[in-house]
Amino acid sequence: MHFRTIPACLAHACFLLTGLAACAQNGARGDLLGDWKSAHPGQKYRIEVADLPAPFATDSARNRPKVVDRPKGEMPRVPDGFAVSLYAEGFANPRYLLTAGNGDIFVTESKPGKILVLRDADGDGKPEVREEFLSGLDQPFGLALYPSAEKPEYLYIANTSGIVRVPYKTGDLKATGQAEEIASLSAGGHLTGGGHWTRDIAFSKDGRRLFASVGSKSNVDEKNQAFERKRACIYTMKPDGSDKKFYAQGIRNPVGIAVDPATGQLWTSVNERDGLGDDLVPDYITHVEENGFYGWPWYYLGKHIDPRHKDEPHPELAEKTIVPDVLVQSHSASLNLLFYNGDQFPEEFRGDIFAAFHGSWNRQVRTGYKLVRVPMKNGKAVGGYEDFLTGFVTPEGDVWGRPVGLTVMQD
Repeated sequence: MHFRTIPACLAHACFLLTGLAACAQNGARGDLLGDWKSAHPGQKYRIEVADLPAPFATDSARNRPKVVDRPKGEMPRVPDGFAVSLYAEGFANPRYLLTAGNGDIFVTESKPGKILVLRDADGDGKPEVREEFLSGLDQPFGLALYPSAEKPEYLYIANTSGIVRVPYKTGDLKATGQAEEIASLSAGGHLTGGGHWTRDIAFSKDGRRLFASVGSKSNVDEKNQAFERKRACIYTMKPDGSDKKFYAQGIRNPVGIAVDPATGQLWTSVNERDGLGDDLVPDYITHVEENGFYGWPWYYLGKHIDPRHKDEPHPELAEKTIVPDVLVQSHSASLNLLFYNGDQFPEEFRGDIFAAFHGSWNRQVRTGYKLVRVPMKNGKAVGGYEDFLTGFVTPEGDVWGRPVGLTVMQD
């Protein structure tokens, strides 16, 4: 068996992953103190709430990666039976990938404010066509086709300031109409500039609702600013942008969201708060409960109060704070995620979550910089997560790739 997927959109390039039917290698259980040196395909991690240290058990670090060119001949590492090749490169801040019904790949270039389209017409693993689909956008990130990828009428784009849509039919290489804003994410000034700028979008399984994620402006709402109550959340609305309301709150930065195609359940990949030490607070991947509260900024992982808010504890929220499904090593910066719904991976991968870890900037020893797999069964996460694609950090600790976006290709 053979498959293709683009698993990681990096600093300037996208990689194509191909392989044979093979199981991921078994690895030793990871722990809270693991780092990039111990990461390898098959390495397993299961972090429990009981494992967590107290706040400030270690100093908080500023340890930004030194970004270097990819060493000559170096490629990411994957489990036995898989292989990686370079699909396309030379992008400017690529942050999101989406596969169209005909196999075209949309690429969001966030800082330039552009959406590109790649087309590999002859199936050789290299796109011959590369077109600018739309420009003049406001830090675009998430993309979605509506009402379906098979018969689309619109491409929805999540700008940092709001959601726009443009007419789209399969095969279009250029936008055929003007961008129409269907929902503002800055109404009333509550999303003033700064803070977490990415916005992801996803449609419900029945197509009746659109979800949109919005991160906080601050780390832990140190100044207790009222507008933060309208951030750090996931909104839901009708496809035309009407009836917008909170779906879930208290989620510091839900960078990636995705709907399980089997169950219709919404999931998110979250960057948690900083400043409490190397191993607090774990990032997480979780299903999202309607009207759920996940703790930010007052609590984390259930009743754990953030010591920076001890003088304003809001005890009524302690019992409401949901413990996420999968705790991720702190400061991994888990970004986009998807459900694998193809039939070319080994059977045990079907329905699993894959998530891109951008990598730490505030941990004394680096972690992240990889693609991980979250095994699923009957719509629920089981057994933590495991490394799938690694190798973006040099032996000296420099970084040549920071995974962000991922998409499963048409085949």
